[in-house]
Amino acid sequence: MNAFTYDYPVRNYFGEGAVDRALDVELDVMGETVLLAYGGGSVKRTGVYDHVVEKLRVAGKRIVDFGGIMSNPTYEKCQEGAALARAEQVDFILAVGGGSVFDCCKVVSAQACLDEDIEKYEHADGRMPTEFIPMACIVTLSGTGAEQNDGAVITNEETHVKGPFAGALPRWAALDPALTLTVPHMQFMSGAYDTLSHCMESYFGTPREANVTDDINLAIQRNVIRSMRAVAEDDQDLAARSELVYDSAMAENGVLKVGKVTDFQAHMIQHQYGAYTHTNHGMGLAVIHPALYRHLAPEAPAQFARWAREVWNVAEKDDLAAAMAGIDALAAFTAEMGLPTTFAELGGDASDETLRAVADTCVLTPGCAKQLSRDEVFQILTECR
Repeated sequence: MNAFTYDYPVRNYFGEGAVDRALDVELDVMGETVLLAYGGGSVKRTGVYDHVVEKLRVAGKRIVDFGGIMSNPTYEKCQEGAALARAEQVDFILAVGGGSVFDCCKVVSAQACLDEDIEKYEHADGRMPTEFIPMACIVTLSGTGAEQNDGAVITNEETHVKGPFAGALPRWAALDPALTLTVPHMQFMSGAYDTLSHCMESYFGTPREANVTDDINLAIQRNVIRSMRAVAEDDQDLAARSELVYDSAMAENGVLKVGKVTDFQAHMIQHQYGAYTHTNHGMGLAVIHPALYRHLAPEAPAQFARWAREVWNVAEKDDLAAAMAGIDALAAFTAEMGLPTTFAELGGDASDETLRAVADTCVLTPGCAKQLSRDEVFQILTECR
C-alpha cells in the first residue's frame, strides 16, 4: 500500500430517527440564520421539509429558503445560492436531499466567503478555499456519498464542462434509511449503482496486489449487489435500504481509497457526457462501465480476475477469461436491476458530434490499467450506443 494520512471528521447520525437525533444535538451550534437548501418538490410532498422547518422554528432559527437545486447542479445555481447566503448573512447551511443538493451547497459555502469567482480561484489560479459557511446534510437519496467529503461536481452550461470543485466538508450528516422511501424506485437504484461504481473505481487503481483496502472494498461490492437485488425484489425492504445507505457512506468516506491511487475514469467520461446531455449520473455510469472495462481488462487481467471471482463468483481459471466473464456479469446485473445498458435506453444523445465532444473534453485519469487516448474514449462511447 502507498503511504497515507487519514482523517475523518464528518459526524454521522445513522438509523431510524437520525434527523431528530442530529438536530437535537446540533441545533445550538448552528447559529441564528439557516439556509435550508433542497432540490425539487419531493421533500415538500413527503413532509420532510415541513418536519425540518418545524424543528428549526421551535429552536428559534431564521430560515432562508433555497430550493430548486437541479440534478447536475449548475454553476449559475451555485452563484445564486452564494449571493443569497451573503445577502441574508447566513450562519449555517442545511442541505436536504442527495448528492446534487450537497454538491451545490459545498460550493455555495465556499463562494459566499470568497471575493473572487471560485471557478477562477480554483481552476485558473490553482488555489483551494479555506473559509466556509458551516454546513450539514440530511440524506433522502443515497448513492453519491457526497455527504462524506468536500468534493463537488458542478456543470458550467456556458462551457459544457462538468467538473470538480473543492468546497465545504459537512460538519455532520443524518442518514435515516426510511427517508429513501420518499424518492422514486429507479432514482434510488441509480444512486445505489453509483455506490457500486465508486467502489469499482477505487478498486481498479494501484497498487494492484492484494491489500486490506481492496479486501474491504470487494466485501462492500458484494453487499451492494445483494442489497440492490433485495430492493429490486421488495422496494419496501428497509433492511436492504439501510445496507445501501451505509454502503454509500463507506464508498466515499475515504476508507476505500486509503493507500490507493484510484481510477474514476468512468466518472470522468460520464461527467462530460452528462454536461452535454443532462442525463442521469448513475444510469450513465451503468452504461459506460462494461464498455470501458472491456478495454481495460486486458492490461490488468489478474486484478480484474480477482474482482470477477470474488464479487461475481466467476469460475474460469484463465485470468483474462475470468475478467471478461466478470464484466459480462456486471452488464447482466445492470439489466437485471432495470437500469439502462445503452445510451439509446438511457435516452441520451449518442451522435458522433456529441460523443466526439465528450471524448475530446473529458479528463483522462492516470490511475487506469492503461492510459486511454481520446480516440479510444470515443470508441468506448460508440460501443455504448
